Amino acid sequence: MRTALLALACLLACAPIAHGASYVPLEQRLTPQQMDETGLSSLTAAQRAALDAILRGDSDAALTANAVAAPATSSTTTAAPSPATAPLRAPGPRIGLDDEPIAARAMGTIAGWEPGTVFTLDNGQRWAVLKGKVTLKAPRENPEILVIPSIAGRWFLQVDEDLPSARVYLVE
Repeated sequence: MRTALLALACLLACAPIAHGASYVPLEQRLTPQQMDETGLSSLTAAQRAALDAILRGDSDAALTANAVAAPATSSTTTAAPSPATAPLRAPGPRIGLDDEPIAARAMGTIAGWEPGTVFTLDNGQRWAVLKGKVTLKAPRENPEILVIPSIAGRWFLQVDEDLPSARVYLVE
């Protein structure tokens, strides 16, 4: 009984939004910080209008907004987009595997790692361990390492091919 009342309350609360009544656009609902954190600030005005139309339940308006937002094809060359606005690569069967391994030296003495350990490389990059725990038999001073790409954007740090790799992510 209680579950049925809760479901009914949710249905009644969402009904005005589903029918477009009392809909508040995203830009009025969210703060600029929330828009940045969710990536919505990077959308064009036409894309935001299409998203608002979808959320409002107006699929015809969303289709019109998407048609306006579609880029026109041109034979002129333009400057490369900044990293903040660069488009993501189209997903394919080998996501992440088209990147090359990074060969470098880890700075300092490496005695092992665990989640949270940060490796500073001689190329300036910093990689933090997400998963994996190893204690080396003998500490290594400035060892050569490989940071190897894997599927779905995962990276693994390898100190020695005979040891387990650490799953890492780029800090800087």
